[in-house]
Amino acid sequence: MDATQRRTARLSLKIFLFLLFGCLLLLFFILNIALGSVHIPLGEVCKALLHREVDQVYQSVVWEIRFPRALAAVFGGAALATSGLLLQIFFRNPIVDPYVLGVSSGATLVVALLMLTGLALGAGAAPPFLLSTAALAGAAGVVGLVVTVASRVKNVVTLLVIGLMFGYLCSAGSSVLLAFAEKEKVHGFVLWTLGSFSGFCWDETAVLVMGGVLLLGGSYFLCKPLNALLLGEDYAQSMGVNIKMLRILIVIFSSGLAALVTAFAGPVAFIGLAGPHLARLTLGTSDNKLLIPATVLLGGLVATMCDLAARLVFSPVELPVSAVTSIFGAPLVVGLLLRRRTSL
Repeated sequence: MDATQRRTARLSLKIFLFLLFGCLLLLFFILNIALGSVHIPLGEVCKALLHREVDQVYQSVVWEIRFPRALAAVFGGAALATSGLLLQIFFRNPIVDPYVLGVSSGATLVVALLMLTGLALGAGAAPPFLLSTAALAGAAGVVGLVVTVASRVKNVVTLLVIGLMFGYLCSAGSSVLLAFAEKEKVHGFVLWTLGSFSGFCWDETAVLVMGGVLLLGGSYFLCKPLNALLLGEDYAQSMGVNIKMLRILIVIFSSGLAALVTAFAGPVAFIGLAGPHLARLTLGTSDNKLLIPATVLLGGLVATMCDLAARLVFSPVELPVSAVTSIFGAPLVVGLLLRRRTSL
């Protein structure tokens, strides 16, 4: 086989893999809508989706519960995986995840203030949208601090350590609040920290989808400078890349994506760490023009599969999605690494 034939074969394989990822994502998206603790015949699900005459309970379950949740899982997984990819390239560290800069810790601290100290004032429990707003405010606060620091710090390792310190400070605050909280409030707070795509309403899903599309699109436009950055900052600068601006944009896009998901679903573990590795190992490339779209598809696919498993395996009891993502994803990544006999 000559060089041209090998290039054609590699291109055909990549096209096949993208089609496979897309088809699997669509399949599990449909399964997420069709399956659940309430059994609905497939024909009734189709009628509900098409707004034809169907039982009102089925209509509500499909349109008000399952559909927004399935969409949230797709965009949430895509956002976390892409955020992880950006930060792994930025820090040149394969074990970095979207929360390394303290985004989830900031969100958790503000949610802890709301849930554990009675700031909900009179309400037995804080309304979900208020919790999401509080989490978004906490995450945005940490993002603002990190962006400010990123514009002044030249060394990425220093920025990484500062981000970790922000995370530790916020975690310490949450721990202090937990120590003084009532047991009933602790239970609800711990459940929130486990992460879940349940309870998404259409308003929250719309914010997640619109924000996700905007930030994912912005991330894709960084493909070319990110490829240059893979060869070092000096090489990227010689290619005309503004390193300071690129650093700020990476922090804004990656932290923004993580903050958006954490605000509505809580901290969801593993997807942001494993999604980029799955894309690299299956495609066998470090070209971000291919990696970013593949990471988007695989992040959405893993989140959708794990959310479905979290709902069905011990139904009607729902498992924490972060536990399922780790149980499902960790052996898969290890298996791919061993099979390809490669390093990250």
